[in-house]
Amino acid sequence: MRTIISLFIAFFISFTITVPSQAISNEPIHWGFKRSSNGVPPDAGEAYNTLLEKYDAFYKGKANKKVLYLTFDNGYENGYTAKILDTLKQEKVPATFFVTGHYLRSAPDLVRRMVKEGHIVGNHSWSHPDLTQVSDEKLKRELALVEEETAKMTKQKKMEYLRPPRGILSERTLKLAKEEGYTHVLWSLAFVDWQTNNQKGWQYSYDNIMTQAHPGAVILLHTVSKDNAEALEKALQDLKKQGYQFKSLDHYKKNPKKKAAE
Repeated sequence: MRTIISLFIAFFISFTITVPSQAISNEPIHWGFKRSSNGVPPDAGEAYNTLLEKYDAFYKGKANKKVLYLTFDNGYENGYTAKILDTLKQEKVPATFFVTGHYLRSAPDLVRRMVKEGHIVGNHSWSHPDLTQVSDEKLKRELALVEEETAKMTKQKKMEYLRPPRGILSERTLKLAKEEGYTHVLWSLAFVDWQTNNQKGWQYSYDNIMTQAHPGAVILLHTVSKDNAEALEKALQDLKKQGYQFKSLDHYKKNPKKKAAE
């Protein structure tokens, strides 16, 4: 009997040591919210704002500053990134390009050009998985491979911004990414632009950008879109006419923020 009791106590002690009292949630969050209109920033709600703030993640800047942050997701090359880079150079607008392993391997010259022309290359994971469905070690490796490959081919030796594949995240992935030195960068302005077989013309992209623009917007565009490539020049010029300035994500991080909802 004493042996049984001793074994039970040993098991109980072992269990309490190895199992955390309050596990970090891995409940998937599919990023999205009601679109902005009339220049009013969207709000993801108190719960999400608090969660993002806890891990220094963000989806928009300050609402009292007419500053925009332009970002692109680069899953694969579709022939339009060079034109986009030409436009950014012409308009003197900085951007962040979130790349995958496939993009790094298939379009190294474009990645080198991004860095050479002063843009930031961000992490979009190596193989574009749902990060909430992979192990901790797999997640870390997904990020490390992109950072290592980028460092090999460019002068950018450090990577600190993560755009989660498919816009899916959880408190667990936020925590793990932060521990690896990454800041989750979500968005406050986006639209369906990635369907290459359903492009609607440059006006569609232009109208979506202009009607959703708001102070502090983090703009998400996909470089596979012909509409985006053709609309970008006019959109940038007209946003400037409205008094907007374009800043890099580094500028955002250097300027103190209060809450994600600000």
